[in-house]
Amino acid sequence: MNITRGFTGRPRVHNPGLPPGQYDAGDEWPVLSAEVTPDLTPEDWTFRIDGLVAEPRTWDWEQAHALPASAYEGDIHCVTSWSKFGVRFGGVSLDAFLEQVRPLPSATHVVAYAHTGYTTNLPLADVTSGRAWIAWEYGGEPLPAEHGGPARLIVPHLYFWKSAKWIAGLRLLDHDEPGFWEGNGYHARGNPWEEQRYSGD
Repeated sequence: MNITRGFTGRPRVHNPGLPPGQYDAGDEWPVLSAEVTPDLTPEDWTFRIDGLVAEPRTWDWEQAHALPASAYEGDIHCVTSWSKFGVRFGGVSLDAFLEQVRPLPSATHVVAYAHTGYTTNLPLADVTSGRAWIAWEYGGEPLPAEHGGPARLIVPHLYFWKSAKWIAGLRLLDHDEPGFWEGNGYHARGNPWEEQRYSGD
């Protein structure tokens, strides 16, 4: 299993791993959602990648779990100002899925969409090269529904609204297309180290 280390350090005063404007949430993990938590079981879950790819594909729960296991260990940062240190998400690197569909050279961005209809946009470069995961475990346990289970996207180097809960798929595009929060005033990229919270930041 591959484990990617993120930002270093445990919660402490003046933690250098804390981006500007953030606070350490400690053991708490606030539940924030744009939608009602869906009743989605692993048996009903699917994940699809289409758009500018050579071979669009859909995976079910068993097919996704058959891919090489990977994990992220590090920190996460929410646009509402909380950060959590030393978290661990288990699942599969998004690279493993993308290898099977083969993105076309013209693909530059993705729109991630959830089983609820939620969307968020990302540059393709932000979800490749070991920077993003489809995760179904948190701390060695199944990911709770209120935090995006049975599976969610994890893009830990960006604000956490980019890590779409209840992930259903990615559509690869040759242009940037705003998602739900981006269309409502949030920043197009969301880099916590540059405090890219809102459009214009």
